[in-house]
Amino acid sequence: MTETRLYSETLHPGIRFSFEADRLLFEDKTEHQHLVLLENRLFGKVLLLDGVTQVTTADEFIYHEMMSHVPILAHGAATDVLIVGGGDCGLAEEVLKHASVERLVQVEIDAAVVEFSKQHFAEMNAPVFTDARFELVIADGVDYVKTTDKRFDVVIVDSTDPIGPGAVLFTRAFYAAVKKCLKPGGVLVTQNGVPFLQADELTASIGHFDALFADASAYVICVPTYIGGHMTLGWASDDADLRQLSVDTLRTRFDRAGLETRYYTPEVHAAAFALPRYIEDAVEAGKSGT
Repeated sequence: MTETRLYSETLHPGIRFSFEADRLLFEDKTEHQHLVLLENRLFGKVLLLDGVTQVTTADEFIYHEMMSHVPILAHGAATDVLIVGGGDCGLAEEVLKHASVERLVQVEIDAAVVEFSKQHFAEMNAPVFTDARFELVIADGVDYVKTTDKRFDVVIVDSTDPIGPGAVLFTRAFYAAVKKCLKPGGVLVTQNGVPFLQADELTASIGHFDALFADASAYVICVPTYIGGHMTLGWASDDADLRQLSVDTLRTRFDRAGLETRYYTPEVHAAAFALPRYIEDAVEAGKSGT
């Protein structure tokens, strides 16, 4: 009998969440990270980088819809969008569903991850690579935001967790550079982990946002892949009104965009900013510096 091979999520000390590999599709170590792609009967294709789950085809729509549609519809007139990271290009696919977006720049440090995803995740990213509005830049995200002369309405940081090469994407210096390349009234959204297990990550980011922007907060989503309860997406803008739009306003913009979604709705958008108390406490701790 062939023994089932398990691949474990190693992000959280003392916890192991493992995927049975019904099929191992690919395994390699690139210049930047150890990459594994497996097939699991519940989650579909599962991509892990350095032992940390990045994306699964079964539930990627939750993360990608909420990371893209919330800031773009809240802004209401976004034409220029920047993604830092997001090598699987599932987020880019959602951003480009907005006909109002005229330019999408994606900066990814590892060309091998993009090429790999282009080959293995075509079911979620194929339209990206034939869209004339899409520009892929293979570079360090920190260097890019520090040096670019382009300006954006929305910046989305689809990063790994703050370990290894992803750690610099959680620093105040990086967020300050992002702010410089945002247009007035622009929005920054970030991946900020699962605060039940990673409260310090959220608190630290909120502290940086609060020092740089007029409005610093987070919103919540629930992605089965990312264990530990609600996941938070960080939110920063100099326009506090963007976080408090009515459902009617969001509905008008959603209908006008003609989006078809599986998780996002205008009602979910508005409700996502209502934080459970323990997450609200983490946000307030970041603002107070405690």
